[in-house]
Amino acid sequence: MKSGIKTCPLVLTIFLLIVAGCKNPAPEENTRKPFTEDDLVRVNRYLVEKDHKAIRRFIERQGWKMQQTATGLWYEIIEHGHGPAGCKGCMAVLSYKVSLLDGTLCYSSGKDGLKEFLIGQGGVESGLEEAILLLHQGDSARLVLPPYLAHGLTGDQKKIPGRASLVYELRVLRIIPAQ
Repeated sequence: MKSGIKTCPLVLTIFLLIVAGCKNPAPEENTRKPFTEDDLVRVNRYLVEKDHKAIRRFIERQGWKMQQTATGLWYEIIEHGHGPAGCKGCMAVLSYKVSLLDGTLCYSSGKDGLKEFLIGQGGVESGLEEAILLLHQGDSARLVLPPYLAHGLTGDQKKIPGRASLVYELRVLRIIPAQ
């Protein structure tokens, strides 16, 4: 019995050392400084320039003769129609294919139905809104939208990933004047 009493303090000491060793370490203090507005502007400029270069290389590889607008939208009118021009408040009806720069098809009118929208009311990519104002009923066009004119940082939460440039191939089927 005396040997059991002698080992009890030893077991208790070992147990306490084990429990003390399992203690969670103190959390490290966050030593990162918060981003300043200048930091965010610098990162944004870098990303826009990176997107611009990727789009330029893509267009060159395709051999397309595209024009760039002041906002960064790239477009090429493949076939000219003779109908009314797109205008704010008009309804646009398009057949289309939307793909990524790597060729992944995201959406198409063949599978998803025609795209119909009121010009200038939102609900579509801002690059598409801008492009439709450059087109007429009957036009066929090709567009390349940088991420900031497409779905931005988050994508569409379905088929278009975040920060994706989009390629639109479209035909303006109808421009319906505002009433």
